[in-house]
Amino acid sequence: MSDGATEGGLAGVSELRTIADYQFGAGAGSALFPREESVTVKRTNSGRPQQVHADGGRLVSFGIDGRFTLGLEGGRRLHEALEFPAYRVIVDDESEPFVRDEKNVFAKFVLEAGPDIRPGDEVLVVHERGELIAVGTADLAAEGIEDFETGMAVRVREGVPAE
Repeated sequence: MSDGATEGGLAGVSELRTIADYQFGAGAGSALFPREESVTVKRTNSGRPQQVHADGGRLVSFGIDGRFTLGLEGGRRLHEALEFPAYRVIVDDESEPFVRDEKNVFAKFVLEAGPDIRPGDEVLVVHERGELIAVGTADLAAEGIEDFETGMAVRVREGVPAE
């Protein structure tokens, strides 16, 4: 950590790992914040963690509600670490260019959704090939995402540019 926070300090990295495990499931904290890696924790004037960055980019932002919002680098790490289909919304070729361009995902274009997704959850938007293409917030529960023919499924925050 480069901000002087200690493991036992105000929301130090060990506490951030615990929050990630609670929000995304066991192992998410270690995936987002590996012990062998130094991360930068940007804090508010009151000392509350605001954003966590690694060399690859922003991992997460820490909301005032105590939950993380994912950055692309954090999404990449969770995509590698979480068992499929946890926290994933799967889309096809038709949606891919729009999602990469940070357009929202509509329910009628979703092929599959992780069964435990609830409205407000942070999710990974994944192409049917298995590639992460965006991160965002679910507007609907998993059943609604898969069953509805209309409505927004995911509010995309950040897309992975096409290569």
